[in-house]
Amino acid sequence: MSVRLEKISALIKEELSLIFLHKIQDPSLGFLTITDVKLTPDLKIAKVYISIYDREKREAAMEKLNEINKFIRSQLAGKLKNLRQIPELSFYIDDTLDYVEKMENLFKEIHKDDNKKTE
Repeated sequence: MSVRLEKISALIKEELSLIFLHKIQDPSLGFLTITDVKLTPDLKIAKVYISIYDREKREAAMEKLNEINKFIRSQLAGKLKNLRQIPELSFYIDDTLDYVEKMENLFKEIHKDDNKKTE
């Protein structure tokens, strides 16, 4: 990824975080964090990766995000006036923390099995 793409991605991530913090006060979204933004080289599509704390609310939160996608994009356009074109936003669940938790549980099980064998 080029330096320019990285800078624009970081800027979009920061501005989206501020939009969620100040403009979108919807409890149905729950506690969410923007973990990453990946842009296509032509800057037309931004893949926004979101971590949602409450697993039960993930699908409802994703539906809500897709409903208010145009509002979020218009708010982003107001913040990023120096970009010619504001990218289309696509939201994705970032399941990295789930993967880490799963790996930790596996390591704990392995460690328990090793302790039982040594006893």
